[in-house]
Formats: sequence, C-alpha cells, structure tokens
Amino acid sequence: MLRPRITPCLLVHQGGLVKTVEFRDAKYVGDPINAVKIFNEKEADELVVLDIDATVNGAEPDYSMIAHLAAECRTPLCYGGGVRTPEQARKIIGLGVEKVAVSAAAVEDATLLTRMAEAVGRQSVVAVLDVRKKSGLFAKGYEVVTRNATQVHKRDPFELAQQLQAAGAGEIVINSVDRDGQMKGYDLTLAVKMRQTLQIPLTFLGGAGSHQDIEALFQACGVVGASAGSLFVFKGPYRAVLINYPHPAQREGIYRAGLATHTTK
Repeated sequence: MLRPRITPCLLVHQGGLVKTVEFRDAKYVGDPINAVKIFNEKEADELVVLDIDATVNGAEPDYSMIAHLAAECRTPLCYGGGVRTPEQARKIIGLGVEKVAVSAAAVEDATLLTRMAEAVGRQSVVAVLDVRKKSGLFAKGYEVVTRNATQVHKRDPFELAQQLQAAGAGEIVINSVDRDGQMKGYDLTLAVKMRQTLQIPLTFLGGAGSHQDIEALFQACGVVGASAGSLFVFKGPYRAVLINYPHPAQREGIYRAGLATHTTK
C-alpha cells in the first residue's frame, strides 16, 4: 500500500552539500555524509541526493561518493546526476542505492527509461522534471527546463510526464524551479494537475517552508511524496544551517491532517 512520504533532498556541488534559490546562488551548508548520518537518526522516510554538477559537466556519476552515501544511509536512497545509460544505473543500484533518477537524458530520449527499467526494474527508475512558469507579459502555462535550468525545451510538461510514465518511469519527481529555495509553499496548481494526469507515484519538490506546506500538498493531492531542501537544512529567518526533520509523531500528524482533509473532498 502506498504511503505519503516526506523526503529530504540533498544537492551536491563540488563534493559539498549546498542549497540553491531558483537553481542559482549555491550556498554551502555542510558535508553530505554528515547530513545522511543525521537523517538516519531522525528516521527520514527516504533521501534524495542530486549531484547538480555531473550532467552539466558531462561527467560520469561519482561512484565513490555514491558508495559512501549508500553505505552510510539507513533509509531508502534515490541518487541522480550524470546518469545516461542503463549500465550506469545498474552499477549504482549495485552499490546499494534503491532508486536512480534521470532528468535531461530522459527528456532528450524517453527510451532510456525503458532500457533502465529492463536493467534494474521499473520500481527503481525515477524521472525528474524541472518545471517553471513561462515568463513574459502574455505567457501562460509551464515549460520544461534541464541542465540546471540553462536549457529550455518546447514540450508541454503534462504531455511529457505522460510520455515518461509510458516509457517506463516508476516514479516522477516534479521539481518547481520557481519555488526552489523560496520556502513559500508548493505550486499546488501544478501539483494537482500533475496528480490528475499521472497514475504512477509522484513526488513534488520546490517551495516547502513549513510542515503546514507539506500538509497542504497532501490535502491537495493525497498520497504523494513531499520533498524539500531548505526546510530541512535551514532554521529561522536568517537561515542558519541546521539539519532538521519532523520526529515520528509529528510526521504521523502531518500525514493524518493532510490525508483526512483530502479524503473528504
């Protein structure tokens, strides 16, 4: 049975843990391994680790780093960054990672998801869609971007998400570029439409600034994943670095508050 999930998302840049705002201005916040250790203690539902350098630099995944993360992590781990082939995905799964995420490579060639699913199983294949609102005075709707939002694709995000689902994605992460680092709440309009469009598990990332924001996502979409970066690495109005995560009783309260409201709609 599917359950809602609250998943910290850790961004790795030049070997360090960072946090961005709208995919820019990466701020160093610590060591990824130390963060994983803390999230182990806090019994996080799942961890997502994204190497934001690998794809942009055309580099291979950092298998040494991945092996260290997997060896330390005591919760399901999803890794993304630089994955372009089923062989790379198989090697990463072999290191002890549960899920492998792909973004640009899947947008450019959705058959990669088919081949990855054949290699490691559909349940281990995650497609990440970086989506933002179109800009311009008369612009409406959303657009897909890749490579840290440096490349724009003329694809409808909802049609593309359906294509990735059909191709073999076992889960799709919708990353709201506009909300990245803003801590002002998820884009619920985007989230609801994606939930109505797809049948596979979904996770939403970008914008969470409080536990109430996570509740609002569950109220709007039901059983989905709520992922966040800033919420779990910053504390207070001055954004002091502090790794945090709701304790088990708090998590159960968030699940109940969100899903109880959703089921009555």
